[in-house]
Amino acid sequence: MERSEFQPLAAVEVDAVRPERQGFMLTGLGTGGAEYQLDLHFEMPLDPRTRAVLGELLSHSELVISRRSPPAALREALRARAGRQNP
Repeated sequence: MERSEFQPLAAVEVDAVRPERQGFMLTGLGTGGAEYQLDLHFEMPLDPRTRAVLGELLSHSELVISRRSPPAALREALRARAGRQNP
């Protein structure tokens, strides 16, 4: 069985989008009820119309946060270490 290169950590339903000076702050609840906050920054100025459209789009979004899976050798080493600590 082949593992995906990335493992999902959380799916977050965005429930609030707050405009910031260079972007937006998104907040929402993830699976399991954890609260998340994401700061999204742009390196270019946003005109008011673009800011309004982006804010509306982001307020109807869901985020999936993933991380790269550790290499198999590292996973095995961590399992072995955990086994030694919990006899």
